[in-house]
Amino acid sequence: MDTHDTALAKTRVRGPISQILHPVRGRLIVASMLAAAGAILTLVPLAGIAHIGKMALGGNELAPAQVWWALIAGVASLCAGMLLISGAELLAHLADNRITHHLRRAIVQRLSCVPLGWFTSRASGEVKQAMQDDINTLHSLTAHFFTTLGRAAGAVLISLIYLFTMDWRMAIVSILPFPGFFLFFARAMKASQTNMQAFTAGMGRIDNSVVEFVNGIAVVKSFSTGTRAHSSYREAIDAFALAFIGFTRPLVAPMANANAMIAPVTVLGVVLVSGTVFVGLGWIAAPDVLPFALVTPGLCGPLLLLHYITHDLNHAAGAARRVQALLDTPVLEQPAPGLQQSPKGNEIRFEGVSYGYDSARQVLADVSFTLKPGTTTAIVGRSGSGKSTLARLLLRFFDPTQGRITLGGVDLREIETCNLYRHIGFVLQEVRLIHASVRDNIALGRPSASQQQIEDAARIANIHQRILDLPRGYDSVIGEDAQFSGGEQQRVSIARAVLLDPPVLVLDEPTAAADAESEVAIQEALSRFARGRTLLVIAHRLDSIMLADQIIVLDNGIVHEQGRHEELLAGKGLYAHLWAQGGYSQSADLAVSSC
Repeated sequence: MDTHDTALAKTRVRGPISQILHPVRGRLIVASMLAAAGAILTLVPLAGIAHIGKMALGGNELAPAQVWWALIAGVASLCAGMLLISGAELLAHLADNRITHHLRRAIVQRLSCVPLGWFTSRASGEVKQAMQDDINTLHSLTAHFFTTLGRAAGAVLISLIYLFTMDWRMAIVSILPFPGFFLFFARAMKASQTNMQAFTAGMGRIDNSVVEFVNGIAVVKSFSTGTRAHSSYREAIDAFALAFIGFTRPLVAPMANANAMIAPVTVLGVVLVSGTVFVGLGWIAAPDVLPFALVTPGLCGPLLLLHYITHDLNHAAGAARRVQALLDTPVLEQPAPGLQQSPKGNEIRFEGVSYGYDSARQVLADVSFTLKPGTTTAIVGRSGSGKSTLARLLLRFFDPTQGRITLGGVDLREIETCNLYRHIGFVLQEVRLIHASVRDNIALGRPSASQQQIEDAARIANIHQRILDLPRGYDSVIGEDAQFSGGEQQRVSIARAVLLDPPVLVLDEPTAAADAESEVAIQEALSRFARGRTLLVIAHRLDSIMLADQIIVLDNGIVHEQGRHEELLAGKGLYAHLWAQGGYSQSADLAVSSC
């Protein structure tokens, strides 16, 4: 268990906010204490004014020295308090910068270790919300909540001490509006908590709808009619509007009453009425009411601040839960240091492999076969039979729920990931190019490659000349001055695999989205690259795998048939049925026959 996991285990019993803020907890405590001390010092001038006012109203002669000392003490305290508050804000923002940096790096590190299949079951909007929106929401918590809480607590505490020192009876009467504020405030917070989950879910649905709409904009513009294209987004907006109304409606009346209870006019009125009564009863002198008239209304501001930051705290708690859930995502099992094993050869064996996304969805069941070094194995079957899942298990996008897959006699789970991908390369249907130069995209798996090695890989992938035609050649940036078609992107991904030079190659219908011209170029590139390697080919077109050394026919997640092309046709089983459905002739060419 590494240091991060140990710290995570120690904080597991705490709430999500405590877990998230654990690395900067000490700094935030210091910042809140500095803010509290600063708030106390900034109220000293108010006490000085009250003292001078009492002396003046009481008929006492004011000595200039007393006035000057009160003025100097008040200004000095005000300046010192402002410096402390500024220092507290600076410290809190530095802590916010540190925790934001820490969280984003921790999330990226965590997501780099989760099974790649995890991403297929998540909407990109969910990950974006946690990494961007939720961490931004935490900014108000780390940078502002604790300093605001310190300032409010310090101001309220010193004010109460001062008032009770003046006259405890008058102090009790003066603060009577505040219990009513807390009563209405607690009722509002309870109503807010009830609807917070629906409010947050509505925001997440909007994020997902926006991402979905933007990613599918070409299809929307081509095939949608009227307002149907925006229906998903509109429904998300409507649902969020209802959730927002449900979230805010219960808050309106309680918060209106709470704010009315501690409006400065209300509090000052209570002080003046009660002060008049106390003076009439002879309990206090008239000048003694002045400190209460000056200080008590000042309590309204800090208490209203507590309302606002508590509202932010509720949002931050939800954001912290989602961020923590992302940090707790199960990672792909890795061999312990010193226990990693290296494959002894390139033979691949599937031994009783089963896999299910959950207990209700079993995709593969008891699949067993062997890929001999230097041979071509094709996986065919109807849509949904588990072909791509089988390939992704070999690439260790996720692990089998039962059985094992071995490379060179070693279980894939005992091979370090970087070592595994030195032995197994892949070219899949979905091509992902990063926002970087063409050179960096090709050398993604081998950053130390020389320019000559990168160009040689591009030549094998039939993409070298196309890259030279770009404005800056290999320095052109994907998405800026390098715009590739689907087939050209696929050839860049082939060049990336060529540069790694793996002995085992997985091909998951890499020409599925290519046009006729690109398909020829891709097939020529694959034929050169695949020569002498162990191939696992996921085939949708049966005429492309006639000369494969063995063909595995999957049906409902099990191996239904296995053999060579002629044997399977002669057996007149599922393969022969699929062949007949495709209308292929016996003389069809094998696209990877030269492998």
